[in-house]
Amino acid sequence: MTKITGTDLADHLDALLEVDAFPPPESFAQAALWNDPAIYAEADADPEGWWDRHARALHWDEPWHTVLDWSDKPFAKWYLGGKINASYNCVDRHVEAGNGDRVAFYWRGEEGEERAITYAWLLEQVQRAANALTSLGVGPGDVVGIYLPMIPEVVVAMLACARIGAPHNVVFGGFAVEAVGERMAESEAKVLITVDGARRRGKTVPVKREIDHTLGTLPSMAHLLVVRHTGTECPMTAGRDVDWDQALAAADPLAPATPFDAEHPLFILYTSGSTAKPKGILHTTGGYLVGTAYTTKYLFDLHPETDVFWCSADVGWITGHSYIVYGPMLNGATSVMYEGAPDYPDRATWWSTVERYKVSIFYTAPTAIRACMSWGAEEPNKHDLSSLRLLGSVGEPINPKAWLWYHQIIGGGTCPVIDTWWQTETGQIMISPIPGITAAKPGCAMRALPGISAEVVDNAGNPIAEGQGLLVLRRPWPGMLRTLYKDPKRFVASYWSRFGPDTYVVGDAARLDADGDIWILGRTDDVINVAGHRLSTAEVESAIVSHPKVAEAAVVAKDDEITGQAIVAFVTPVEGTDTDAMDQEIRDHVAEHIGKLARPKRIIWTYDLPKTRSGKIMRRLLRDIAAGRELGDVTTLRDPAVTDRLRTLIADRRDSED
Repeated sequence: MTKITGTDLADHLDALLEVDAFPPPESFAQAALWNDPAIYAEADADPEGWWDRHARALHWDEPWHTVLDWSDKPFAKWYLGGKINASYNCVDRHVEAGNGDRVAFYWRGEEGEERAITYAWLLEQVQRAANALTSLGVGPGDVVGIYLPMIPEVVVAMLACARIGAPHNVVFGGFAVEAVGERMAESEAKVLITVDGARRRGKTVPVKREIDHTLGTLPSMAHLLVVRHTGTECPMTAGRDVDWDQALAAADPLAPATPFDAEHPLFILYTSGSTAKPKGILHTTGGYLVGTAYTTKYLFDLHPETDVFWCSADVGWITGHSYIVYGPMLNGATSVMYEGAPDYPDRATWWSTVERYKVSIFYTAPTAIRACMSWGAEEPNKHDLSSLRLLGSVGEPINPKAWLWYHQIIGGGTCPVIDTWWQTETGQIMISPIPGITAAKPGCAMRALPGISAEVVDNAGNPIAEGQGLLVLRRPWPGMLRTLYKDPKRFVASYWSRFGPDTYVVGDAARLDADGDIWILGRTDDVINVAGHRLSTAEVESAIVSHPKVAEAAVVAKDDEITGQAIVAFVTPVEGTDTDAMDQEIRDHVAEHIGKLARPKRIIWTYDLPKTRSGKIMRRLLRDIAAGRELGDVTTLRDPAVTDRLRTLIADRRDSED
């Protein structure tokens, strides 16, 4: 495809918005692992038989006698009687198969350092780390906290825990130390694996020094294992703190993987505490491994002998657990792990990385795609991205314009794009196009995967034939959360109480179109009620960013004396755009796409939005900024100063209106 930019690109994308669907290239479909639509009917005819078959792709030390026990709804048990070890399945069996020299991760540091991490190296390091943890008193069932940046040791730490049956509790490296302490206290973690310092956009954060004060008050915390990554000086408390390198060097190099019951806890992952006490999502071993191995292989059409897979998420999120560590490694894949941000040290970092390692499968978030859009097509156009053959999107609904930019500029118009929907709670991808089968609609999650049952229902729980409603899941799936850690009552109340124990209430609004395809509209609590009309924030945002001069938008509600609530839009323009006098143009554009009620009452033009270090927009903070409320702790943001700039913009806007 000819590389285009500027006005020509905007016109090209506008023209493509008229295209209903994008089927996979014939050459891709012919070679795809899945290219026969009959798999949907096959899975629906015998769901348990389907999951029985796909579980056999893993190594089980003892076979299961029952695929699913759903007698104590909503508490599911999968692969009863089966015994398995996650670490063995991710590492040992590939080495035993003669693939020890295969690269598991091409690691690239923020300063350009490179390491090729093989499966054989990982096997040795994981065994030593497992023995080091055992020597510190960690045994099956003991929780181990992990607070590390995107470095290979984070994978070693996770698999070492899995090897000895110690559930890991990974905390995103960008979270503030208070959040780490809260999660360690809630899980009663016995050991925390952390780092001397972490790099963030050219600066070094003294992580170990910062967490010392927080963790000193935790009675369950017996030891800190400290990885030396940056050489940052840090205090080491005698009897408590242990140097990672020294501990592994002294450890026995052999630690046979212990088989555990399929329902043995594998990890806890806490959701954000932005609106309430964090929820500890508990995933167990057998079913989670089946779900992540299955979706990684077939949805990404993964060929481990030839593909290079790159999921750009952080390991601290469920996407990193499932599609950086467990899913790819269960399949013996080669992946890329990058320490830094997409625009550090420059805005071409991602694309130079794709070119250097010949990445063939790339999986990232719509927020990141829109940021790249705002920087222009010039940077990706400078690099050879011809190795790419499949693109994926994850984390939030992707608007059609971003989908098309991704497809055309990054994928050259030839790579299928899978827009995946799933959650921390689901553990695995649930709704997505299948790249060798589906004619994908830009912005549409499409259909539930084979073996998954999803419906759009009305407020009474009845399935709708077409239109907007609530997304629900109707039957168990292997990767599902089993409960909330130490809080089973909240588990039932949060997910299974509205329509009964047979129906998992997702918490997302969705639209079912005339073809039976599912469009995710966003969280049901992300709804603005304007003059009695409920408007999805995701739908309004999508309309705004479909304007050719807009790169990104976040919409929030503000109390209004006349309409109850009014829409405030924080809008990032395409670089170089003159935003003077564009407010009315945007309002008219939204009115044309949705209706006059959806027009933002106030538009704030900004070149940045408050985002976590994983790129997620913190709409809660935008609501507080729009309402003039105190913001509280903003240290988890990628750039905490952005909130001050936005408050200044709001104040200046009020002054000009007065």
